[in-house]
Amino acid sequence: MNARANNHDDFEAYRADIEAAERRVAREIDPGGRGLVVAICVFVLLVSFLLPHTGAVRGWDVLAAANGADEAHVTLPLRLFTWLALVFGVGFSMLALLTRRWAVAWVALAGSAVTCAAGLLAVWSRQTVEQGQPGPGVGLILAWLTLIVLTFHWARVVWSRTALQLAAEAERRRSTAQLQSRNVLGNLYEPKDSEDPKDPPPA
Repeated sequence: MNARANNHDDFEAYRADIEAAERRVAREIDPGGRGLVVAICVFVLLVSFLLPHTGAVRGWDVLAAANGADEAHVTLPLRLFTWLALVFGVGFSMLALLTRRWAVAWVALAGSAVTCAAGLLAVWSRQTVEQGQPGPGVGLILAWLTLIVLTFHWARVVWSRTALQLAAEAERRRSTAQLQSRNVLGNLYEPKDSEDPKDPPPA
């Protein structure tokens, strides 16, 4: 009876360790070499804010609506793209690299993907402005291309972590089932307790 209880305690401790490791894997990311690429993309994105996005209006001018942004007729798509690039391309990307949290990386990926679509709309809106208004600047094109590269690498990081998480979960199920079957077989072939010495000997 004591051996059976010890086996049960060992199984519970083993399962608790596996589940704790699985939760730790599910929460964290390991970008590896892609982390450096993401950091470079964030730096390039910050540099693009210093370059003209349309005419002489820089990215920071679009954010602050200053230095000729109104005169250049900066429209909503360009403002939206610039703010999304700052929040997700810079903010959440750096936060995901610093915290290495899987959920934050997911937000960075989703936000960067939406920003790519907004960037396409922003470039198109500057190409279809009225006659005499400036078109898309080098800073806008650079920021849009950088967001595309950033989205690609975040997708690879998140997908690799998702695949590792699924593999860890499958390994946990396999190990748990194997240990359970071993305990069941051990209980089946466990010798019965010896007879009570208080019982009278057979006649």
